[in-house]
Amino acid sequence: MYLMYVDESGDVGLAGSPTQHFVLTGIVMHELRWSGYLDQLVDFRKRMLKTFGLHMREEIHASEFINRPRSVSRIAKSNRLTILRNFADELGTMTDFNVINVIVNKNGKPMNYDVFDMAWRTLLQRFENTISHRNFRGPTNADDKGMIIADNTDVNKLTKLIRQMRRYNPIPHNPVHGMGYRNLMLKYIIEDPNFRDSEDSYFIQAADLAAYLLYQYYWPNTYMRKKSGKNYFLKLNPILCKVASSADPLGIVWL
Repeated sequence: MYLMYVDESGDVGLAGSPTQHFVLTGIVMHELRWSGYLDQLVDFRKRMLKTFGLHMREEIHASEFINRPRSVSRIAKSNRLTILRNFADELGTMTDFNVINVIVNKNGKPMNYDVFDMAWRTLLQRFENTISHRNFRGPTNADDKGMIIADNTDVNKLTKLIRQMRRYNPIPHNPVHGMGYRNLMLKYIIEDPNFRDSEDSYFIQAADLAAYLLYQYYWPNTYMRKKSGKNYFLKLNPILCKVASSADPLGIVWL
């Protein structure tokens, strides 16, 4: 069984949106790696507690961690940035992680373009395809399936989308095969998605960090640019799922 933990950076709005791009990131691991990687993240958080005073139950929500720190404002901003850098370094050592990234460029999209729907459809299809082709790093079973664990997002919309894609999922033919569509129904993603509050899951916090660092890599805010934080995304290079897109050297799927 493959587990994909999903979070995002940016927003899905078109009119009046403060962001021109939307990032959706899934961190995939095999069930056989779950316990070991959880232990590794717990050990990491213990080090952050000892070094910076970040409590084990305090969420690393990357954007708020830097810009709206609330309870963690007692930790100096430079140290909060160091925690994000250390978190990225830690994730980069988890070499059986697989990070799938989708970016929607909202510029020029028609007003009826559904950013949420298109980003999630693309992420789910890449997850499905990579399982079916047995291309994820790490252990495998002969009959592996996949399950989605997402931050509390649009619960009803995402659940409806996955149910629909199990019955009807039209994918345009590659140009060499002519016009028309193929109905590539989901076969490897089982059950409805599971939803968790990110504060209760170190793995969703990891997906949040990856999505945030990807956004900052291309469109950094002033602080991240000044402190070279825009380059932290490259610390995740060893775990990027580059088979997700052969058109991008980092495997990013652009829409």
